[in-house]
Amino acid sequence: MPTIAVLGLGEAGGAIAGDLVAAGAVVRGYDPAVPAPDGAVGCGGEAEAAAGADLVLSVNSAHDAAAALRAGAGAVGGGAVWADLNTGSPGLKRELDAIARERGVRFADVAIMAPVPGRGLRTPLLASGGGARGVADVLRPLGAGVEVMDGAAGLAAERKLLRSVFFKGLAGAVVEALDAARAAGCEDWLRANIAEELAAAGGHTVDRLVGGTRRHAVRRAAEMEAAATMLDELGVPNPMAAASRDLLRRLAG
Repeated sequence: MPTIAVLGLGEAGGAIAGDLVAAGAVVRGYDPAVPAPDGAVGCGGEAEAAAGADLVLSVNSAHDAAAALRAGAGAVGGGAVWADLNTGSPGLKRELDAIARERGVRFADVAIMAPVPGRGLRTPLLASGGGARGVADVLRPLGAGVEVMDGAAGLAAERKLLRSVFFKGLAGAVVEALDAARAAGCEDWLRANIAEELAAAGGHTVDRLVGGTRRHAVRRAAEMEAAATMLDELGVPNPMAAASRDLLRRLAG
């Protein structure tokens, strides 16, 4: 069974590390604030965890990703892969790839494509970069779903963040709309309306939204100006409504 280092044992890293132990892997974990889970070998730093590992999973944070790589890369053996699972920009992933190359380490940009809690190791992963297939070779036999993209580090991060623009933006709009509906006394009505629209969505929905938005930008900009004014009157902060208004004005422009 492979030896896998997990750097960062918070919500995501801890769940993945625990599942790796259960799958039979030798897990070497490091986190300055969180102890290693049962069955994993606790280490005192990145280099100690990476020493002898077939795969290093960096799951700390985008802010700490470069420092962790610099601290641990010197201990990575030949043939091993350093996989960065942190949510960062494509530019950051390319920077990490360059750091790894300078140190003779194979690197993979790995995007976590769904929430980890409840899924753990079975959370869908998308990997790109020179070490992407190495990540799949180690993790797939342990039960992980790893999709490999041909291409450089940064492509997996790009796909994840493009989805985030939609999903996180949608979530923000729903939260803001329900806050306003609660203030107006009709939250249940709007909640049911939103659920009905989402349930009926399909490929035609995307075409309708994109085409209609561009075609009716002037009218819809005025509509969202009225919506933002209404939310002001209800005392509800409305950054999503205001951003929609501004986007429509730009398209109308």
